[in-house]
Amino acid sequence: MHTSVANPSLHSIPPLSPGLRRFLYLTAALNGAAILVVEILGAKILAPYLGTSHFVWTAQITVTLLSLAVGYYIGGGMVDREQDLSRLFKAILVAAVYLCATIPVSGKVAYACLDLGLKLGSFLASGFLYFVPLTLLAMTGPFLIRVLTSSVSGVGGQAGRLSAISTLGSVVGAALIGYVLIPFLPNSVTLLITAALLTGLSLTYLLGFRQRKQGSAMLLGIAAAGLGLGTYSVRADVYARNAQFTELHRCNSNFGILQVIQSTGSNQRFYSNDFLAQNIYDTTTHKSLALFTYMLHDLAHAYVPRIESALCIGMGVGIVPSEFGREGVKVDVVEINEAVVPMAQQFFDLDTNLFQLHIGDGRYFLNRTTRHYDTVILDAFLGDSSPSHLMTREAFTSMKQALTPDGVLVMNCFGYFEYGRDYFVASLEKTLKSVFQSVRIHDSGRGNVFMVAGSRSELTAAPLSDVDHIAPSLQKEARKTFITLVETDPRHGRVLTDDFNPVEYYDAANRELLRRNLAVMMHPK
Repeated sequence: MHTSVANPSLHSIPPLSPGLRRFLYLTAALNGAAILVVEILGAKILAPYLGTSHFVWTAQITVTLLSLAVGYYIGGGMVDREQDLSRLFKAILVAAVYLCATIPVSGKVAYACLDLGLKLGSFLASGFLYFVPLTLLAMTGPFLIRVLTSSVSGVGGQAGRLSAISTLGSVVGAALIGYVLIPFLPNSVTLLITAALLTGLSLTYLLGFRQRKQGSAMLLGIAAAGLGLGTYSVRADVYARNAQFTELHRCNSNFGILQVIQSTGSNQRFYSNDFLAQNIYDTTTHKSLALFTYMLHDLAHAYVPRIESALCIGMGVGIVPSEFGREGVKVDVVEINEAVVPMAQQFFDLDTNLFQLHIGDGRYFLNRTTRHYDTVILDAFLGDSSPSHLMTREAFTSMKQALTPDGVLVMNCFGYFEYGRDYFVASLEKTLKSVFQSVRIHDSGRGNVFMVAGSRSELTAAPLSDVDHIAPSLQKEARKTFITLVETDPRHGRVLTDDFNPVEYYDAANRELLRRNLAVMMHPK
């Protein structure tokens, strides 16, 4: 006959009151929401420094899943040793304080990782900033399942209820971060709000439900210190230490942080996306100071002498489509980021009456349009690179179908032609040639590359005779770029498709270098 000895810890806690039971379910929901918010927001916070490639998202997702695994393991072992809820809520408080501490150091951590390469750098940055708080939050699930389960027969139902509640919290968190918080609040504010909610949750138990109140003053001091640090850091301005620039405008958006930066003591105004300059504007002459705006417009006119209609995929601050519009061209503009429109109107003299604006993705518009254009201008950028889904054989086929028989695609991209660095441009040329009969490449020699593609057997450009409309500082460079025609090595690169498009992997070194140089230029240490 065998006798069993009950584990004293199973009976060490009095029955939970209905109020505490409901509070623990609320804890599961808010904890689930917080984990999703931190996971998504972490990648957004790192994006201005490390970019938005799949490497960054892979690192963030990997760190999150690793944190969940470790947190589940630790939380399960901890609650088996002692069912003390105060230990769980102290862990949640530490997670909240840690998140507050990441606000002032996230930029410094990301800058320190810039020299480590995109794959390792993004993983280390994500791990340093978010592994600890996510691990502490992940302890909640197994902890609450054990505390809320009164008998073995109820384990399945309790685990199911808590998992469902936590998952619903994650759904709410994902919806809030995607549709409310990122578009309308700075990332640092969203992180601070998340930390504040976790702090309030923790203190509610530790100061309200817990019977033993010793250490309350210290807990309040820790919470106040964390939230105070986070609040102070939210007010930090990345340009405040740089006397060369004055920030005129900043807003968050679904596609990065948008800024308008005025160069101190000059007429140069920058449009920046995720801290990387996208265009430069002369506020006195009302002209662009970026070469690509002139090349896109002038190359289209050089290869299509009479342009009556144009499609611009990517608006930026509207320099190129506005120029076409002033010439009487019927212009459709597809811009995915609606937040850039009021900014461009206020700071870059954008007049949307000059063209028809469509807010949405370029591929979606191409798949639905029945119009035909004399030229398609592809100038879609996200930080330091063009969106990969607009650079495939299928995407170019849709663009070809939207062109008139003599129309041309004019594309702005960033790439290099040296051996070992030419995968991106070589792949683009191969992909274009798999769709169009003729392709010509104009190289600025400084990274900006302009590709022209059409269905004619031979593309011939009219000479660039008039440069008076070009900013004086760019006229010589524009003439040189216009006549500099190059070809890539046919042995390099591959045809890019929707199914297989590895340019982010093979072009990572070039993009890292570009991002590092631009980041250091705009954000001196």
